[in-house]
Amino acid sequence: MSHLQIAKNVLRFESEQMLKTMEKLDDTFDDAVQAILAAKGKIVVCGIGKSGAVAQKITATLCSTGTPAVFLHAAEAAHGDLGVYADGDPILMISKSGTTEEMLRIIPFFKQANSPVIAIVGNLNSPIARNANFVFDGTVDKEADALNLAPTASTTVALALGDALAVALMHARGFTEKDFARFHPGGQLGKNLLLKVEDVMHELHEVALVSEKHTFRELIIAMTQKNLGAACVVDEKNKLIGLITDGDVRRSLLHGTDFNTLTVSNIMTRNPIAISMFATLKEAVDMMENRSSQLSVLPVVQNEICMGLIRIHDIYQG
Repeated sequence: MSHLQIAKNVLRFESEQMLKTMEKLDDTFDDAVQAILAAKGKIVVCGIGKSGAVAQKITATLCSTGTPAVFLHAAEAAHGDLGVYADGDPILMISKSGTTEEMLRIIPFFKQANSPVIAIVGNLNSPIARNANFVFDGTVDKEADALNLAPTASTTVALALGDALAVALMHARGFTEKDFARFHPGGQLGKNLLLKVEDVMHELHEVALVSEKHTFRELIIAMTQKNLGAACVVDEKNKLIGLITDGDVRRSLLHGTDFNTLTVSNIMTRNPIAISMFATLKEAVDMMENRSSQLSVLPVVQNEICMGLIRIHDIYQG
């Protein structure tokens, strides 16, 4: 069997296991969400080994989507790390076997402090499942590797259940794009939500401006002097009429056109897609990338007047 076929088999099998997990979800999930929402504190996500790695990712997802959470290493919990816990904090435990000794040792401590215990387990008849208040069925038919040894399908399912919980809580809390941006000020996602087009655009004095009547030679000079990959076609009041990109220029060269008679009006795109200077960078990215033919530049307009130009490069740089 080829490496490619093995990869496809793994992805197919893990997809099937996730679909089976979806079918097994019941009202217990709603009850667990309500218990978390009713609690005042953070979620403590507990795991060890590969389940610990999954728990850390779930913790990060919860934190970034409006639900405070901390990761608690099961082996370190009894040696001082329980200090991150406060009475009543909901507990999310991840364990394939459901028999992890380190977790079983601390469950009574959490229950005595009135913390709801939620378990994602791969064995519904396990001690952890029996001692939890809410149990999510993370069982799989087998692991994805040929030896049925490496945590693969089981960790994928556990991670997906954690994502499902985070997204459900996100919706229940009315988490918005502005909230997401507040938690991600240093990343591209936060930047796209926090900044406006006017914050990164090139203002009019930096942009190549031409009229419909300008010659091809005058266009090339203007685009060379203001090297942004495009020229805005405007009237005498700077009203946007059209747009010419480097691609438009290159395509015109392939058509055997007489450049002595060619004018801007012959090659420009009339009524181009444009964006407001007050739009978010996310809106600009959506306009440029979420289309069959992607754009690399957008004219910036206000009341039909050209205010400048924004490039996809301007959004992603820095």
